[in-house]
Amino acid sequence: MSANTRDVKPQFAPVTFSEEGGVRTLHFGTHWVQGAMRIKKPDHIELEYAQQMMAGLLFLDPNDPRLQSKTQAFHMVQLGLGTGALTKFCHKHFPKARVTAVDLNPAVIVAAHVMFDLPYPNPRLTILEGDALQYVKNKQHHQSAHLLQVDLYDATAQGPVLNSRDFYQGCYDTLQETGVMSVNLFGRHRSFKTNINNICDVFNNRVLIFPEVHHCNIVALAFKGPPLNISLQDLNKRAAQLQKQYQLPAKTWPSQLIRANHAQSRGLSI
Repeated sequence: MSANTRDVKPQFAPVTFSEEGGVRTLHFGTHWVQGAMRIKKPDHIELEYAQQMMAGLLFLDPNDPRLQSKTQAFHMVQLGLGTGALTKFCHKHFPKARVTAVDLNPAVIVAAHVMFDLPYPNPRLTILEGDALQYVKNKQHHQSAHLLQVDLYDATAQGPVLNSRDFYQGCYDTLQETGVMSVNLFGRHRSFKTNINNICDVFNNRVLIFPEVHHCNIVALAFKGPPLNISLQDLNKRAAQLQKQYQLPAKTWPSQLIRANHAQSRGLSI
């Protein structure tokens, strides 16, 4: 086989770790943090932006029997594994749900298992080594996910590695008829405008953002399905339930979303 036809495996930056104050962090050979775990609380979501990535729970409840059937469980998908914080959280707290995580780098998957306590695959948990773009373009995955969480960064951490309209169209197609995507964006980089424009184009401007945290991270929520009109009272009630049940700082989410999205005032209409 000639060099031109030989399969070439992608080259990845080294997977490295650091620990400070009881928190273990993942890096790709740079100072940029790609994920974190508090060693004494391995199933807790440590970073604020990652906690906000769970905000789709304000709008969709994995325990709602209307979103489940005998043949199809509630499905939560992570594109980009990192330390596995979101995957672990979903797998632990929603035993009736199906969880799928996709990552291109095999070393990240190994690190998540060995260094960050990610469970190994089982009937409820699927870990795929593969390309996120190919995953969402695969018609077999279309209309399969209720909650889709996108966190795709390389060693430079200067913006998501996938940001095209084609990619976000695949994300939209991967969602069920009613679904929510959360995506981690880099607010202080030119990629932010590209991502927001493409997400808004694909999701018909049904997009909300959180205020920036960690000096760069902005989590966006995009919605598929019927229009939502939720009062602040109902949002606060749901957020309080989430905080009590899952120890997420969810009580802050309604006010943060309303403050960061100027068209919203007494609730959320999206």
